[in-house]
Formats: sequence, structure tokens, C-alpha cells
Amino acid sequence: MSFFIGSSAKVTQFVVKLISVLSPLFVGISVIALTAPTQLAQSESDRGTWRTAAPMPTKRTEVAAAAVDGKIYVVGGFEKPSFGNMMNFAITPSVEMYDPVTDRWTSKAPLPVGLHHVGIGVVDRRLYVIGGYTKSGLSVWDPVATVHAYDPATDRWTERASMPTARGALSVTEDEGKLYAIGGYDRKANTSAVEVYDPARNVWTIGASLPTPRDHLATATVHGKVYAIGGRIDGDYSRNLAVVERYDPPTDRWTRVSNLPTARSGITTAVAEGIIYVMGGEGSDGTFNQNEAYDPVGDRWQGMAPLPTARHGLGSAVIQGRIYVISGGPTPGGSFSDLNEVFIPPSVTTSKAD
Repeated sequence: MSFFIGSSAKVTQFVVKLISVLSPLFVGISVIALTAPTQLAQSESDRGTWRTAAPMPTKRTEVAAAAVDGKIYVVGGFEKPSFGNMMNFAITPSVEMYDPVTDRWTSKAPLPVGLHHVGIGVVDRRLYVIGGYTKSGLSVWDPVATVHAYDPATDRWTERASMPTARGALSVTEDEGKLYAIGGYDRKANTSAVEVYDPARNVWTIGASLPTPRDHLATATVHGKVYAIGGRIDGDYSRNLAVVERYDPPTDRWTRVSNLPTARSGITTAVAEGIIYVMGGEGSDGTFNQNEAYDPVGDRWQGMAPLPTARHGLGSAVIQGRIYVISGGPTPGGSFSDLNEVFIPPSVTTSKAD
């Protein structure tokens, strides 16, 4: 009996010591369990958030989009085929305007001709639609060099001086009141053309060639530097590129910078708070929902909250820090949507919470 009494005392002392040793561990586990969801939520918040806005009146793909005076204009592309657009092979001249304040769409004066795979830019509250493809005979792939200018104040289009090189699947970006038309495809080969349009003088000049000729790329301008991002070789989305090249207009020189994390084409870009966001795209395995952000200052990429709906041939525009990602095809090739999904970057989310 004395054995059991002695053993009980020793066991008690052992248990007390064991608890004193293990209690910090249990507390740590408890802290981890309590803080993990908070850290996860913070991590998700750092990647931005999405919401849905009013869908576009028509389902389209291969559109272009730009913002003027707080309104978003979606131009051209292919409409979902119907008896009404069969004669034009579904190429549309449609222009639809979205007002984020009222969450409503309005039809505007159509393009003078149906176009798809155009470049688009804005200077002095006017919208410029550059290049693209149109219908010619039984083909929908006739490259053009035209420039159509739209004045939202009058709802009218005028034709301006054509760019030197006819091409579609190019990209256009603005810097210091000039529009840079970069890359593209003339249906025979990629072009390295960098042609610069001055709307004030209605003239074109030639810039240093794009080091990596490609089509279905995207461009953006941050702090006076022009970035050419992603794309594909000779219209083949099984040959997507991750290359990113930076152009300095004053020196007329290109420099290679960090690659896009996900090689893709048929993408859209938008700039918010000095960060370039690259969204969507297509490849041989399907469409992309990737949303990757580039910080030009640090030359770094970061994955952000993915597109709710993967698609290519989409357009985007920024209003008050929010990125409206509109239309595009959910599957590679000829597919269509009326989607209007809005990305709220982390900086906007934080400032709103504050």
C-alpha cells in the first residue's frame, strides 16, 4: 500500500512539472489557431477583391475599352453570332458606354466600320481607335491602318491620319499626349513596329523597334515609361510569351525587365496607383483567370485575387482606382460574354476601410 501512496505523490509531482513544461506549447497552439484565420483574411485582403457590375447589353469578344470623363467606352469586336450580324461575320461597330455611378449602359454612335483586335487610347478627352482587322470578301482578318477619333461631347467619329503600318492585335498606350502603337500581326508575320501618333499635329513618327515582335500583347505607361507585356508569336496561342520590355521615350531605347509570371496572350492591362495589373488571356490549355500585378519601382510581380471568370479578348478601364474588366471569351477562340467584373485593388480597399 505504501508503494501506491509513494507512487501517487511522485506521479502528482511529475504531472505538475509536465503541465508547466507543456503549457506554453498549448498556449502557442491556441494563439496559432486563433490568429491563423486573421492572417489568412489579411493575406486575402492584400490581394484585392472583386464585385460584379451591370452586364454589357451585348455579348462580345476581342473588344477594346477606355475611360473618358468617368465613363467607360467599349468598342468593336465580335458579337455573338445571330441572323442580324451574319452578313458582317459577327464583326461589330458597336460602341456602348458604361456609367459606374448609375451602373447603367448606353449605346453610342457606332464606329464607321466594324473592327476587331484594335488598339485604343485617350488624349485630351477624345478616344482614338487604331488599326485592327475588318471584313474583306470572305475573310475577317484584313489588317487596317486607320485611325478613328471619337468625341464623347458630340458623339461623333472622325477619321485621322492613318498609321504607317497596317496591323491588328497590336496594343496602344498614351504618354505625354502621344499614342504609341506597338507590335501586332499583319496575318503574315509579327511586326516590331513602334509608331507614335501625335493627335495635336495629326502626324505619325517612328520609334525604336520592339525587341521581341509579337501580337495579342498588352501595353501600359507608368512614370513616363512604356511597358510591352506578354503576347504570342504569329497569332499562335500555343506560343505564348512571358517577356516584358520597357521603353523610354526620351532616349528611344528598350530594356528587358522581369518576366510576366504566367506566359499568356489576349490579355488586358490597367494601371492603378502606379501598379500595372495584367488580367485574363488564352493559351492552348484554355483561358486564364490570372491577375498579376507589376511594381515598376521594384521590378517585381505579385499574384492578386484571380478574375472571377477566366476569359480572353477582354477590355479594361480604371475609374476612381477600380478596374472594370469587361466582355471577352470564356473559352479560347470564338466565345462571347457580357461580363462586367470590378477589381478593387488593396490600396483602394484599405482607404475605403479607413
